Amino acid sequence: MRIAVVRETREGEARVALVPELVGRLTALGYDVDVEPGAGRRALISDDEYVDAGAGIDPDALAGADLVLAVQPLTAEQVRRLRDGATTVSFLPAAQDPGLVADLRDVGATAFSMELVPRISRAQGMDALSSQALVAGYRCAVVAAGMLRRFFPLNMTAAGTVPPAEVVVLGAGVAGLQAIATARRLGAVVRAYDVRPAAAEEIRSMGAQAIELDLPALEGAGGYAREMTEERATRQRQLLAPYVAAADALITTAAVPGRTAPVLVSAAMVEAMRPGSVVVDLAADSGGNVEGVVAGEVVRIGNAQVWGGRNVAAQMPGPASRLYAQNVVALVTLMTVDGALAPDLGDEILAGCCVTREGRIEHEATRLLVEGA
Repeated sequence: MRIAVVRETREGEARVALVPELVGRLTALGYDVDVEPGAGRRALISDDEYVDAGAGIDPDALAGADLVLAVQPLTAEQVRRLRDGATTVSFLPAAQDPGLVADLRDVGATAFSMELVPRISRAQGMDALSSQALVAGYRCAVVAAGMLRRFFPLNMTAAGTVPPAEVVVLGAGVAGLQAIATARRLGAVVRAYDVRPAAAEEIRSMGAQAIELDLPALEGAGGYAREMTEERATRQRQLLAPYVAAADALITTAAVPGRTAPVLVSAAMVEAMRPGSVVVDLAADSGGNVEGVVAGEVVRIGNAQVWGGRNVAAQMPGPASRLYAQNVVALVTLMTVDGALAPDLGDEILAGCCVTREGRIEHEATRLLVEGA
C-alpha cells in the first residue's frame, strides 16, 4: 500500500505532514512512502533527506496513493485526483469549507480529521491540536518579547535597577501554559486567567500568579472551556480591565473548538494600556479574543500594538512539522492491520475523527452542517 505526502499549497502554510526520521516507522508497517517534490522545503527539509530515509520522490504521488497525508485540507483539485477508495489524514475544519467535505463524500474518500481526535488518554499521542498549540504558545510569547521595547527580566546594574515586564496571559490551555512558561523563562512577571477552575493550579505550577475573579466556572467536555453568556462576558471584561491596563504585554489564547473565539478584551480595555504596550492575540484566526484585532496584521489600538496571529504554528515549521508528524504516524499505526490500511470505526478514536467514508458523512455535527437535518 502506498502513502503520499503532499506539498502544502495554501498561503502561509510551511509545515509538512511527515518528516524523514519517521518514514521508517511507516515502511516498517508495510507501506511504500512517496513524497511530492519540495514538500518539506519550507520546513528546511530537502528531498534528498526523504530519499535517504527510504521514501520516493514522485510529482504524481497523490494519484496512486491509498493514504494521503497532509497538514491543511486537500484542495478541491487534489480531491478530484484521489484514486477510488483513497483515505486522507489532515486537519479538516468543516465549518470553514463545508463544500470540501461534500467533495470528499462524493468521490467516496475516507477522510480523517486531526482536530477531531478525541481528547482521551489513549489518544494523547495523536492530539495534533495540543502539539500545534504548544508551538503557537511558545511563538506568541517570543513575539510579545520581540515587539515590546523593554526588557522582560529584572535587571540590577550599577546604573540602576530596571524592573521586569508585567505580562498577562488570558487562557491557560496548552498554548496559554506554554506562553506563560516562555514568558517566565524570559524573566517577566506573569499573571494569567482561565475560566476553568482547574487551570489556576496549572498556572501557579508555571511560576505565574493566577488571576481569580468572582465568577462561576465554565468547564465543558474534554477539558475545554464552554461558551459564556453575554452578561457573564461583560462582567468578566469589567473584572479583567485593571489587570489588562497594568500589563506591558497581553497575550490571549482562549478558543472554543469549532466556534468563534470569545471576545475577552474590548477596544476600550486596550486603550487603557500604557504607551508602548503590546497585545498578542493567538485566536485572531478564529475571530480573535481582542476587539479590533486583524489576523496576520499589526494594528494600533490606543497606545498599544495589537498583533493578530495567523496560522501561528506554521511560523515555526520545523518543530511544528515534527510534532504533527508524530501525531499522524500514531494515528496511521492505529488504523493499520497486518501491513494494510484497515481503520476500525469500532475504535472510539477512529470513529471520533472520521469525517467521510464510503460516500457518506460519518461525523454527525459535520453532516448536519453540510447536509442539514
